Amino acid sequence: MKLGILGAGFGLALAVMWEKYGHEVIVYSSSAAEIAVIKADGENRLKLPGVIIPGGVKLTSTIGDLSESEIIISSVPTFAIRSVLNDIKPVLSPGATIVNSSKGFEDGSLFRMSEVMADVCPSNPCVILSGPSHAEEVGRGVPTAVTSASTDEKACVFIEETLSNEVFRIYRSDDVIGCELGGALKNIIALACGICDGLSEKYPIGDNTKAALMTRGLSEITRLGIAMGAKKHTFAGLSGLGDLIVTCTSMHSRNRRAGILIGKGINPQAAVDQIGTVEGYFCTKSAFALSKKYGVSMPITEQVFEILFNSKSPIAALTDLMERPPKDEDINI
Repeated sequence: MKLGILGAGFGLALAVMWEKYGHEVIVYSSSAAEIAVIKADGENRLKLPGVIIPGGVKLTSTIGDLSESEIIISSVPTFAIRSVLNDIKPVLSPGATIVNSSKGFEDGSLFRMSEVMADVCPSNPCVILSGPSHAEEVGRGVPTAVTSASTDEKACVFIEETLSNEVFRIYRSDDVIGCELGGALKNIIALACGICDGLSEKYPIGDNTKAALMTRGLSEITRLGIAMGAKKHTFAGLSGLGDLIVTCTSMHSRNRRAGILIGKGINPQAAVDQIGTVEGYFCTKSAFALSKKYGVSMPITEQVFEILFNSKSPIAALTDLMERPPKDEDINI
């Protein structure tokens, strides 16, 4: 299959993996300089050090080179998806299936990525790919399982059957909202867990604390998901619990690493600038707005919002969470 991949980070990891299983792969970055460096080094040393790019993976900064692609996989940051899709739309094959692997919301509109895709490319079938899938491991062929979701069952089955292989297993779902929310909102909880790791250098904070954040975090993710029309059981799956676990516990996670810096006392914006793309930083604003829009209690998200954007101290935020009024444990998974 001819695959056109937008983005030379996670997208490049997918390309390396899929090329080994016989697909014709071309990776696009809007930065000609980035492409030139990757070609010269034979790897993306900044984002995927040690993942050698085979000769069969083509690299380009010319969007028209993807015109014959039968599947387009978008792996650019969420803030860039609309502009990149607008760029590719004039050369996009009418029958091409568009797959999105980015996790978050469009700033301002609060659109999920599938809504952006449908808005820009309404004639093309769209599929969401979500689940625990660090680029560093996908590129090395580490066995990985994810979920594909679409309202177009035929497109979902097509992606599952075409792109699955012995190291990359794809399940399918019709719950697009649930899969997207699980993938996006877990980044906020990963920031919170990272902040706890940073605080643990000075305060008695440990695994108990992070386990509580992950469990209660999943509960509030599920509450918002149900309010927005998602299916409750989706959040117990790969795009919910699975992605939450890997993002909150791994040092591959940029969200967790940014949280660690914030917990150590570094200004949130400076921490994000140091780490690079931290989707949870942008997602927190959107999730906070959505919680107000749908009238859903999301105390962890609210405290992360206060830390990131209102200069609240992390230890004060944790204390406020621990001292909330007594209540029943509402388990939403």
